[in-house]
Amino acid sequence: MKTTNAHVVVLGTGGTIAGRAADAADALGYVAGQIGVRELVGQVSVPGVALRAEQVANVDSKDMEFAIWRELAGRCSHWVAQDEVSGVVVTHGTDTLEETAFFLHSVLPLQKPVVLTCAMRPATAFAPDGPQNLRDAIVVAAAPGARGVLGVCAGAVHSGEDVRKVHTYRVNAFSSGDNGALGDVEEGRLRQLRAWPDPPAAAATSLRAVLAADALPRGEILTSHAGARGAMIDMLVRERAAGSEGAVQGLVLAGTGNGTLHHSVGEAALRALEAGIAVWRTTRCANGRVLPHAGDALPGAGPLTSVQARVAMMLALLRGEDARVPRLT
Repeated sequence: MKTTNAHVVVLGTGGTIAGRAADAADALGYVAGQIGVRELVGQVSVPGVALRAEQVANVDSKDMEFAIWRELAGRCSHWVAQDEVSGVVVTHGTDTLEETAFFLHSVLPLQKPVVLTCAMRPATAFAPDGPQNLRDAIVVAAAPGARGVLGVCAGAVHSGEDVRKVHTYRVNAFSSGDNGALGDVEEGRLRQLRAWPDPPAAAATSLRAVLAADALPRGEILTSHAGARGAMIDMLVRERAAGSEGAVQGLVLAGTGNGTLHHSVGEAALRALEAGIAVWRTTRCANGRVLPHAGDALPGAGPLTSVQARVAMMLALLRGEDARVPRLT
C-alpha cells in the first residue's frame, strides 16, 4: 500500500489512549482523557501522510454523551467533505467505542474512512499500546479506497457496524463477532479481508436530525435473567403515563438465548408496548443473532447487540419513524 500525499485529520475525544497514571506499572489506576490529541499525534508518523489534530472532547468514554456524539458527527462530516482529506481518525476510550462507532456508522453517509482507535493501557504505561494503534489507524485512514466507519485495535480492522468490546483487560479487546474482522494492519500495510461497510440508507437523514437535535429520545436497556421481574418496566411505563419530562420512549431487552424473556419481563414488555413504548429484543449471548419466529409478539433486533439496538432505536425515534419494528438495513 502506498500512502503518498495523503492527508489525515485526527479528532481527539479522550479515553485511556490519552490517560495518565502516577506509576508506569499501574495499568488500572489512571485517569483517562488527560493528554491532548496534538501531543498524541506528535508521537507518531506515517511516511507520506500529513497529519492535522483537533480536540473534540477529552473524557473517559464511560461518560460519553450525546452532545459529544453530535459534535463528533459534525466534525467528521466537515472534514471528509474536504477534497484534500483522505480520511479521519478518532481517538476514543474503549468502554463505549462500539456505541460511538455504531452511531457514526448510522449517521455518516461516507465514501471516505472514519477510523476509531483506542488503547487498553494509558499513555504513561511501560509499554503503551496507544501509539501503535494510532499509527495503524492512520495507515487505514490513508489507504486508497478505504471507506466507512471502522475500528482499529491491536492490528485488527473492524467495521463500525460489527465491532464490540469482548475483554476487560487484554490489548486485543475487540472483536467483530460472527462476521470477522475486515482486515489487518501488518508492518504498516493494510491487508483487506472483507468489503468495506456501506452506510445505512437513512444515514443522511439521521445526520440532519442529529445536528438539529438537543438530545436523543430516551432509550433504556434491561436484561432478562433467572428470577427476573417486570417491575422496572412497569415503573418506566408509569413514568411515561405521568408525562414526566424525558420519559422513556424505547426499551431494548437483552434476552436469554434467541432473545427469550422471563415470563414476568415479557408480560411487562407487552404492557409497555401497549403504552406506546417501542420494545426490541436482543440477546445476552456474545455471538449470534435473534432469529424471527412466527407469532413473535415483540420484534427481535436481528444481529444488533443491545447497545447497537439502543442507538438504532433512538435514531429511528429521532427521525420520527414508527420504531415498533426495527429497521435492520
